[in-house]
Amino acid sequence: MTTRAKLGFRQPALFFAAPLYPVPKTFRSALADPHWRAAMEEEHAALIQNHTWDLVPRPARANVLSGKWVFRHKFKADGSLDRYKTRWVLRGFTQRPSIDYDEISLFGIVSRMAHPPAGRQESLHGTLSETVYCEQPSGFEGTSRPGLVCRLNKSLYGLKQAPRAWYSRFASNLMSLGFQEAKSDTSLFVFHCGADTIYLLYVDDIVLTASSLQLLRRTIDALQQEFSMKDLGELHHFLVERSNGGLLLTQRQYMMDILKRAAMTDCKPCSTPVDTSPKLSASQDATDFRSLAGALQYLTFTRPDIPYAVQQICLHKHDPWEPHLAALKRILWYVRRTLHLGLHLRPSSQCDLMVYSDADWAGCPVTRKSTSGYAVFLGDNLVSWSSKRQTTFSRSSAEAEYHAVANAVAEASWLRQLLQELCSLPRSTTLVYCDNISAVYMSSNPVQHQRTKHIEIDLHFVRERVSFGDLRVLHVPTSSQYSDIFTKGLPSSVFLEFRSSLNTGFLASAKVTTVCFKLNFLSFPSKKITKKPNQPQCLCCCRGGALAATYSASQDDRATTHCLTDCQLIKQSPRKNSVPLVLFLVSMSPAKSLSQ
Repeated sequence: MTTRAKLGFRQPALFFAAPLYPVPKTFRSALADPHWRAAMEEEHAALIQNHTWDLVPRPARANVLSGKWVFRHKFKADGSLDRYKTRWVLRGFTQRPSIDYDEISLFGIVSRMAHPPAGRQESLHGTLSETVYCEQPSGFEGTSRPGLVCRLNKSLYGLKQAPRAWYSRFASNLMSLGFQEAKSDTSLFVFHCGADTIYLLYVDDIVLTASSLQLLRRTIDALQQEFSMKDLGELHHFLVERSNGGLLLTQRQYMMDILKRAAMTDCKPCSTPVDTSPKLSASQDATDFRSLAGALQYLTFTRPDIPYAVQQICLHKHDPWEPHLAALKRILWYVRRTLHLGLHLRPSSQCDLMVYSDADWAGCPVTRKSTSGYAVFLGDNLVSWSSKRQTTFSRSSAEAEYHAVANAVAEASWLRQLLQELCSLPRSTTLVYCDNISAVYMSSNPVQHQRTKHIEIDLHFVRERVSFGDLRVLHVPTSSQYSDIFTKGLPSSVFLEFRSSLNTGFLASAKVTTVCFKLNFLSFPSKKITKKPNQPQCLCCCRGGALAATYSASQDDRATTHCLTDCQLIKQSPRKNSVPLVLFLVSMSPAKSLSQ
């Protein structure tokens, strides 16, 4: 029997964007560009100057590792090309255990925080304890000594033990300067002596902050005596906008790059990143989908309003279909509308932690697993958040909520330890807010019954932290449960209210002209609004109020509108102790702080 062919069953790729700066795939193709040749010569000269290897005859029966040139463009904070960068990377997957490396040498350093470099290492090479051979870099073999190989004195990129070797060398030097390694994060080092304090954070780049400029300068000079480093000045590539009202962590250029990759720079914007319809279920070419989904994951570091939407599409990266592609496009529509938004950090005298925890119950239509979410505030600033599918099945909503509470308590406990190492331990008990009364009772009361005894580990963990006095679990109404934004799709009015409560806002520039805001409680005499014929109506307001043009954060952003009547779409949350307004129409000055 002949059946219909399945060729073309999948939809074709809907995304295409040519790179502005193409990167060569091979060494020979890079030779055609003088910029890449100069970059390879610069990298090779740095390796020779660092005495990374000695040239020796090829030993018999030795495992000589091969390598390849890796090419990358380095960009400035505004997205323009900075320089051409190359690395000679060894193929570490050909190393043999117990010969070229020991199992104890495997070590990975992962930073829990995403920050750009304030200082860059030109040579991240630790001293090797094993004997490792590799080929000479392609293009630099030399005609006089072509048969020789490199016996490594220091580690190179690609070796399995390279991260461990570099960490041991760098950490030992910091210890000699008086730094202490934080137990809560191995990439954080703290120096504290009297009134002098230094925080040093690094992965392969370094961020330094100190209580005084003189202390910071002395530390940089001490590091430059031991390592080849370049001081890049203040943080800039992470687009940290400063003002008297605090800091705004934003990735505007990164968002524009994502939209360019998806060829959606002129797409239609939308007000929320996810629909309120049921969860996605498994039902084109998946490469583009996975690439954009991974890019959006990095964007969630400064955009706490999109983690749930991104988490939903990432659950289907293994087999995306049309509904998942539509959900991805909706996120990009939302990103296009909110390019000006970022994480706003305000100066605060409080250092107490406050946690909001939430979960849906059996939300996945296929597996019936639940989704957990939490938001952790340090004073008035959001410092940690999560939206994650639970790994186990919950037999009741209370069980799903309690699993979410346990995850939030674990994060709060880690943050308390981190703050203690930063010499800033919270002065009061951490409050954890949950909107499920049964989960609140289980956290503090030693009750055990048939439906909850199988979650004993989470029960004991949370109760132990409560008994120590580190935290308390309290009930909060669902209308004030801000972590709802991490577990389900919300109507636009609720979504915008919760988004504002998560400190997702912007620092208005001089280009901002007029702003119309509706906050709570305080009244000002307002002008009577007379609706003109053919004036646009507010679709979200049951009173059909007139609309006013509000702001344009930059020339690339499209103007949005707000209703001039009592519209819930623009109502702010009363969580903060700030003074709210009823109607506020003003010409903004530079560095004015707003939350939309």
